[in-house]
Amino acid sequence: MGEQGVIAVVGATGIQGGSLVKALLADADCRFSIRAITRKPKSDKARALSALGVDVVVADLDDKKAITRAFEGADCAFCMTNYWEHLSPEREYCQAGNMADAAKVNGLRHVIWSTSEDTRESVPLNDSRMPTLQKHYKVPHFDAKGEANRLFDDRGVPTTFLNTSFYWDNLIHFGMAPKARPDGVYAFTVPLGQSRLPGIAADDIGPCAYGIFKAGGRYIGLTVGIAGEHLTCDEMALTMSEALGVTVRYEEVTPEEYRGFDFPGSYDLGNMFQFMRDFNERVCGIRDVDHARFLHPGLKSFRDWLALNGRRIPLG
Repeated sequence: MGEQGVIAVVGATGIQGGSLVKALLADADCRFSIRAITRKPKSDKARALSALGVDVVVADLDDKKAITRAFEGADCAFCMTNYWEHLSPEREYCQAGNMADAAKVNGLRHVIWSTSEDTRESVPLNDSRMPTLQKHYKVPHFDAKGEANRLFDDRGVPTTFLNTSFYWDNLIHFGMAPKARPDGVYAFTVPLGQSRLPGIAADDIGPCAYGIFKAGGRYIGLTVGIAGEHLTCDEMALTMSEALGVTVRYEEVTPEEYRGFDFPGSYDLGNMFQFMRDFNERVCGIRDVDHARFLHPGLKSFRDWLALNGRRIPLG
C-alpha cells in the first residue's frame, strides 16, 4: 500500500476518472495505491488497468451496497457521475447520495466530488429568461450535481468540490466540431456572444485532482474550480484556424436558436451556454487557470491541446 493509502476512483475507465488513474500511474513517486471502480471489469480499458497492477473493483453507482463495498478499506475517493449516459438528473442525484453514504460508512478521510453550479440559484424556475426543463431544472446536467453537494456536507464527509470546465475534447466527441459552409469556411457555432468560455483538456482534470489529494487536508471543505484557459469564441476560432490549417469563424447564434437545433441535449446545452453568457464573470471567476496550473504544472492551453488532438476533430 502507498504511504498515503488507497484512492478509490469512480469512473476509472471514463474521461475524468481515467485521467486521474493515468496521472497516478505516471508518477513514479506516487504514494497512493489505486482502486479502479467500474461496472465493466471485462472491458478492454479495465483489463489494461488490471495488467498494470491496478486493483479493479466492480460496482454500479445505482447499487448503494456495491459502492459501499467498493469503498471499504479506501482512504480517499474520486466521485463523479455521467449524466449523458442516461439523461436523468434524479438518477444522478441518487448516485451522488449513494457515494456520499458509502464514504460516510467507510470513514473516508478525503473525497473529491466532481460537481457543477446549481444554476437555479441564479435563474429560479419561475424565471422566464430560459425555459425550465424536466419540470425542475434549468440546466439539468449542472443542477443535479450542484444540488447533490449538500449530500456530502450533510453527512459530514470531508469533501473537496471540484468544478471542471468545458472539455475541449467535446470538439471531437460531442458533435461540436466546426461545420463546413458552402464558401469553404468552417463555422464554430455556440450561443456565447463575446463572453469567455472556460475550457480544459479532459486529461488535465485528473492531474488537478491528484494535486488536491497530494495536498492532504488543505482543500477539504473548499470548492476548487479549474480551467486551462478562458477564451472568447472568436479567439477559439482563430486558434483552430492556425492549428488546423483551415479558416474557422465563430458563428454566433442566440440561445433560442441553439435550443432549436435538432440533436439530443440541445435544450440542456442551450441553457448551459446562456447561463455561461449571462453570468460570465461568476462562471470564469470560480474557474482559476493559475490555481489549476499550481495543482498541475503541465496544464495545457487550447493551442497545446490542438497540437496533440487537432487531427482528431471531425471537420464536416
